[in-house]
Amino acid sequence: MNSSSLIPTEKIVERLRYENPWWINKEIPETYSSMSRRLYFKLFYPYVTEQNIRRALVLMGPRRVGKTVMLFHSIQQLITEKVDPQKIFFVGIDNPIYVHLSLEDILSLCKQSLNQKNLNGCYVFFDEIQYLKDWERHLKVLVDSFPETKFIVSGSAAAALKWHSTESGAGRFTDFMLPPLTFQEYIHLRSMNHLIYDGTILYGETERAYCLTHDIKALNKEFVDYLNFGGYPEVVLSEKIQSDMGRYVKNDIVDKVLLRDLPSLYGIKDVQELNRFFTYIAYNTGNEFSYETMSRESGIQKDTLKKYLEYLEAAFLIKVLNKVDVNAKRLKRVTSFKVYLTNPSLRTALFSPISVMDSEMGNLVETAVLSQWMHREKLDLTYARWKDGRNEGEVDLVLVDDKKYKPLWGVEIKWSNRYYEKPQELKSLVQFCKANSLEKALVTSIDQIGVKTVDKLSFSFLPASIYSYNIGDITLKMKNIN
Repeated sequence: MNSSSLIPTEKIVERLRYENPWWINKEIPETYSSMSRRLYFKLFYPYVTEQNIRRALVLMGPRRVGKTVMLFHSIQQLITEKVDPQKIFFVGIDNPIYVHLSLEDILSLCKQSLNQKNLNGCYVFFDEIQYLKDWERHLKVLVDSFPETKFIVSGSAAAALKWHSTESGAGRFTDFMLPPLTFQEYIHLRSMNHLIYDGTILYGETERAYCLTHDIKALNKEFVDYLNFGGYPEVVLSEKIQSDMGRYVKNDIVDKVLLRDLPSLYGIKDVQELNRFFTYIAYNTGNEFSYETMSRESGIQKDTLKKYLEYLEAAFLIKVLNKVDVNAKRLKRVTSFKVYLTNPSLRTALFSPISVMDSEMGNLVETAVLSQWMHREKLDLTYARWKDGRNEGEVDLVLVDDKKYKPLWGVEIKWSNRYYEKPQELKSLVQFCKANSLEKALVTSIDQIGVKTVDKLSFSFLPASIYSYNIGDITLKMKNIN
């Protein structure tokens, strides 16, 4: 289809000039330059400038976690590092003006609008690439045709992106996953770093470097705000959005993914059913489900449920956790599992903000802790649950070493100080540790910190807020080393 018959070329060139103001004034729009950079920027940017590998960089992640902002911050950094602003192109593919153009067409228009002879040494940013049909095929062609040009693309309909970029982009794409804000980044964006200092904790016999707080009351207040509003950078920085979280997040995140992205990618017919199902899961985040109960309570057939769970997980809206038994063995047939939102503030958006006294607090703290761990790729977390005779128990989080089939650690996530006072009540944890020859485990509390011994086992207690902060901190340090 010839686009020129639809929209005059000069109109498209005008749009490109509007999207790339730095061609003239050497600056990115103030909206973006005034925003704080995410801590993940330091990890992302080296991939942008990496020249010795001929690959496109694919920035993936859920909606509204700041992908576009990160692209603009990268452009700002390139200009700061004296890259010629007229060698940097940004194109928002979600604009209907580009709908009948291929990526090559758009590139030649960029060249035309700047009278560039070639694209050597240029940086080309395509935002929201999933709006282009067969984008990965087009992008692969560009990577091959323009070896001297760096391509950086972003997209949020994650399932398609993840799947396509591995299938057809083998050896041509580098994936970078941008998750929702960690609690550590939240504290950073809110300029609350003064609450944190570098300390140590005892874990079993060993002392470990750990970030601690001068003021657990203040940190916990931030933590509750994080549960309610913390997953999205814009929400964190805008009280206006916080006051109408439902409308903002629901319209922008839930509706666009559930009503538009997923149905178009997977040909889902009954969009309302998917929407209802997601709402049901969001309300019950952190609960254990079985296909039977899920099917009964939602009125959706089992096969459809399985598909929905797969889609929602691929779109980064939920995380499914599978179960092991008391000996940390995986069950042959998956009958029950836990489902968590990838971001606790999604629940606030759909229902209402929670306070520390609400009964849902426990599940949301668990959801928050789990969402910190989701920033680690290839980490196969499970939970343990068992029942033999009159004996049953559960441990919230277990990491199993898949080579040795042995648990490396177990964590009980509590929003309560009760077990610090009465550690002997942690019977399930005791049983699990003994069954697996673990000498120590971690238990979260509201604000108690210290080590308790039960049956020769060492339990380290840490406030849930501090534990969450440290998972994010350690993850970033690990990624920086790698």
